[in-house]
Amino acid sequence: MNKPQTESPSKSIAVWLVLLAAAGTFALTMGTRQTMGLFMSPLNTATGLGIGSISLAFAFGQLFWGLTQPFAGAMADKVGAGRVLFLGAVLVAVGTFITPLMTTTAGLIFAIGVLSAGGAGMAGPAVLMAATTRLIPPAKRGMATGIVNAGGSFGQFLLAPLAGMLTATFGWASALQAMGLIVLLAIPAALILKGNSVQVAVPGQKTVGTGEAIKTALRNPSFLMLGAGFFVCGFHVAFLATHLPGVIAACGLPVQVAGWSLGIIGLFNIVGSLTMGWAMGRWRMKSLLSLIYATRGLAILVFVLAPKTEPVVLIFAAVMGVTFLSVVPPTAGLVAKFFGTANMATLFGIVMLSHQVGGFLGVFVGGKIFEATGAYDWVWYIDIVLALGAALVNLPIREALLPAKAASA
Repeated sequence: MNKPQTESPSKSIAVWLVLLAAAGTFALTMGTRQTMGLFMSPLNTATGLGIGSISLAFAFGQLFWGLTQPFAGAMADKVGAGRVLFLGAVLVAVGTFITPLMTTTAGLIFAIGVLSAGGAGMAGPAVLMAATTRLIPPAKRGMATGIVNAGGSFGQFLLAPLAGMLTATFGWASALQAMGLIVLLAIPAALILKGNSVQVAVPGQKTVGTGEAIKTALRNPSFLMLGAGFFVCGFHVAFLATHLPGVIAACGLPVQVAGWSLGIIGLFNIVGSLTMGWAMGRWRMKSLLSLIYATRGLAILVFVLAPKTEPVVLIFAAVMGVTFLSVVPPTAGLVAKFFGTANMATLFGIVMLSHQVGGFLGVFVGGKIFEATGAYDWVWYIDIVLALGAALVNLPIREALLPAKAASA
């Protein structure tokens, strides 16, 4: 009788090393980006450009982060994830460091919207999720992507309060430059996550080219519906990350509540991401996505109707945190399930582009509506409608039953 195979200790250590490298990189890049909203008001005071102009720079950051990811994914699939991640971390550091030196809208767009956001896109989910999926055994991929995604949230949880403390101690400009230097701690992860799609190619089987993979994906209705739902996710999370401090200020609450709210979103997104990684092995991913979007819409509706007190804001931040980026593991899982892992970085990068087009609109429209009305009410109404649409558009996705359910059927 054959004995059941068990993982060797060395293999187990390698798996956790991969997860530490990927989650740590995402923590540093995502955590830095998600704290930028804290610097919007100081930037406005220092430059006098106006919230609308500064929102435009932040909106370009959302868009360029998405535009970068398909190309970064294609580069990682060909030349290896390590080189792409190294370059991405350096660009985030440089862009963040020079932001306080910019005094024009064009300068802020270059620093925040091109360098910092482009670097974060190169060291972002498309490359990190693909590298993790390539290096982790198939049975552990659901939980692994949840852990990596939780890394981004953990970074936000740590770096948002840190940015607030640095600002209070050294001033906003020095705090922002310190955040840029902290990102450089991600560079060693590039050595661990090196490798490309050749490593997952099946011997004797022709590897599908990047162009052919993209054409196949864009003809797949389920892939298009997945991207449409992810567009809504981008609108939600980018608006919150950038404008939540402004929402809290408009409610007449202390500025410290903004820092704690962003930190709570990051903390509870760890819970949501890990829970989603666990749930992916038990329920179909499209159903989980619909549930997340519906929960978001309900939470926003309750927040709009509730009195804007500190406990209400913090509870709202916790609920939104659970759903904030927990859509990433099932979205990445569906891309891998549809098309395999060989071109996953490229294809997930395309889905991320849809996400960031939504993010661009969330940041830009949020700023314009506030300038026009003096409040964010209409943005919340748009959020609720979009959440309902995203919950519905994921339901028709054609996803195979889980193995246990298929066997019972």
